[in-house]
Amino acid sequence: MENLSLIYGDCMPGLGRHVTRENVVRVLHEARDAGYTIGRSVVMGAVAGTIIGYNIGDQGLYYASRFPLLVETPYGVIKCNPDELRLSS
Repeated sequence: MENLSLIYGDCMPGLGRHVTRENVVRVLHEARDAGYTIGRSVVMGAVAGTIIGYNIGDQGLYYASRFPLLVETPYGVIKCNPDELRLSS
């Protein structure tokens, strides 16, 4: 079993969207099925990174059904969408 840690992000209720738990679960399954798994190397534009976890937040600006992946880059950890990334070899 993998060790999990919680990365706190800003949450501004009312400014983002509120989504259902079912949407969050669906999006996370779709991302994993597409190969976006923890430890996988990815590239966003010209910036390389590694998927370190999944965003499970269901409210705020960076809610999970839109930004399900947590990616560590040389510039810090970002929440992003699989459409913004490509898998690295």
